[in-house]
Amino acid sequence: MHTLARGAHEAARCAGAAGQYWPYHDLLFEAQPAFRRDDLLRYATEIGLDLADFTRCVDERRYAAQVEADVVQAQALGINGTPTFLINGRKVVGGLPLEELRALVEGALKARR
Repeated sequence: MHTLARGAHEAARCAGAAGQYWPYHDLLFEAQPAFRRDDLLRYATEIGLDLADFTRCVDERRYAAQVEADVVQAQALGINGTPTFLINGRKVVGGLPLEELRALVEGALKARR
């Protein structure tokens, strides 16, 4: 995990609280690792979030405890980077093509039947 990842994770939670998690998430993945505070605020503006509310949320670190819980859970599962998927208990690391990921999920579903 890079040093600015937690701040980005917290900012994504703030965006989610405003109903814009996925658009914000997508900007983060496009822009990584540009996750300085000014970057995070600019992304919020780009997707139309109320900048004052978003800034308060980020500066208060409103979701720090939830992010820490996410990190602890990920570490317990042996996850130390993104993207990582758990598919029926199997750890899949890295950005896979959609069709390959779909095939893994479908295979896992068939195995459960």
